[in-house]
Amino acid sequence: MAQGPVWFEDITASSGVDFVHDPGPVDNKYFFPQIVGSGAALFDFDNDGRLDLYLLQNAGPNSRSTNRLYRQGADGRFVDVSKGSGLDVAGYGMGVAVGDVNNDGWPDVFLTEYGRVRLFLNNGNGSFTDVTREAGIDNTLWATAAAFVDYDRDGWLDLVIVNYVDYITSTECTQTTSGRPDYCPPNRFGGSIARLYRNLGVAPGRATLASAKGVRFEDVTLKSGMARVLGAGLGVVCADFDGDGWPDIFIANDGRANHLWMNQHDGTFKEEAILRGLAFNNAGATQANMGIALGDIYGDGEFSVFVTHLTWETHALWRQQPRGIFQDRTVASGLASPHWHGTGFGTVLADFDQDGALDLAIVNGRVARGSKADNPAQAAHWNEYAERNQLFAGDGQGRFTDNSLQNEPSCGTAQVSRGLACGALDGDGALDLVVTTVGGPARIYRNVAPQRGHWLMVRAFDPELKRDALGATVTVEAAGRRWVRWILPSQSYLCSSDPRAHFGLGETDKVDQIRVLWPDGSEELYTGRHADQSVTVRKGEGKKVDPGGDTFR
Repeated sequence: MAQGPVWFEDITASSGVDFVHDPGPVDNKYFFPQIVGSGAALFDFDNDGRLDLYLLQNAGPNSRSTNRLYRQGADGRFVDVSKGSGLDVAGYGMGVAVGDVNNDGWPDVFLTEYGRVRLFLNNGNGSFTDVTREAGIDNTLWATAAAFVDYDRDGWLDLVIVNYVDYITSTECTQTTSGRPDYCPPNRFGGSIARLYRNLGVAPGRATLASAKGVRFEDVTLKSGMARVLGAGLGVVCADFDGDGWPDIFIANDGRANHLWMNQHDGTFKEEAILRGLAFNNAGATQANMGIALGDIYGDGEFSVFVTHLTWETHALWRQQPRGIFQDRTVASGLASPHWHGTGFGTVLADFDQDGALDLAIVNGRVARGSKADNPAQAAHWNEYAERNQLFAGDGQGRFTDNSLQNEPSCGTAQVSRGLACGALDGDGALDLVVTTVGGPARIYRNVAPQRGHWLMVRAFDPELKRDALGATVTVEAAGRRWVRWILPSQSYLCSSDPRAHFGLGETDKVDQIRVLWPDGSEELYTGRHADQSVTVRKGEGKKVDPGGDTFR
């Protein structure tokens, strides 16, 4: 094993997290949802300032294996508080999204499953109530990723549900070469539509528990235009892809062209992935698109888009240049020639060593039989699908160096990894990782990168709405440089991450100013401050910026 800086250590055993994923019985039926895996959420469900953890099971509604909620204590250890929380449910758990749908100051949880979805309202006392039916949400398709987004900028979080294929359970598949039974590929089945639900807001007359505490959603999939095209969605991210100040919806489709739904500002969307360069790879080919990560890897203030693919394919990196147009830069970035290839699912762009440049993490696990790995922590059946994870160091100018060999704790053991959630768990400002696996334990990786640079963590909070400003753009300016981050917890694959903007600042120990572009299109400046701290900026407390760039109170 090559020598070099180790960025992460496995602290699962000492963290208090004892979760083992149950994909259901391995009985040679090769039930397709098993191999797709399950995600996780990092969020502060009790508003004590510490990130908590929610992990999903996939063994079916009649299983004894239920989803688990872990509360992080003041000592940094996680305690299982699932019992009585309302979140300890069983099902074919896929993904999770977190957002405050009723603007009451408490983050709510949306759960996707094979065959159904569920919305849980946070009661503010450690418990959650399932209000799916009362809230008007009904999706019996195979739901995978989901995201909250205020697409109409009315202050209420709307909901995007990504659906996978129209799976027929009686279908049996075998490997082409060996003839052995295996999990089916998605092209054996028809596609599905993604669904869009508009949050109607909390009407005073509806504010009773029987009516979901006033929460009500309207299915606007047809009205919005998003029902026009079928896909096989696995990943989703909602962000402003053309700089017009309105959030758009990007969906990674497995084995089909990606979709980019551009917001028309009137409640409708137009699909423009081909027009904007995000539908196919640089050869014009369709690939198996899974996880999504967004980040400014070139330091130009615009986000690039990274999407993971299969072991025998190449992951894709698209640079945004000019604004709203994306060009494949995978080869130029150095990501086309890693130490090894893997079937990537969860992925994040984040500054792990805090040198001011975004790095890249990918978690891997095959979807078809391969050579057997030796991992006693997972059932023997899954060793044919296990692969090692990967870490890449970014240089801030669009190039990456593969650091996987140097990182034995997080990349040395083959697993069937799926979800990857990222967040500052222990208050030291460094970003840690949570990885979910199929048929194995969830792993907690603590950031131990040596000689880390300075940092700043920014929470963008709207006091009027009583919640995090999902979709806000946060810019930090210091020492003649600027760093841009986006408040987009629903990235990666089936996961929701820390809803704060993290900045690695290198040798810079003071920030000159913080600029926030709020989801409603308004912009404010906030005074500078010293680095190495977590701060909260509140809407309405900064200096307003007019559209021409001037500031006034």
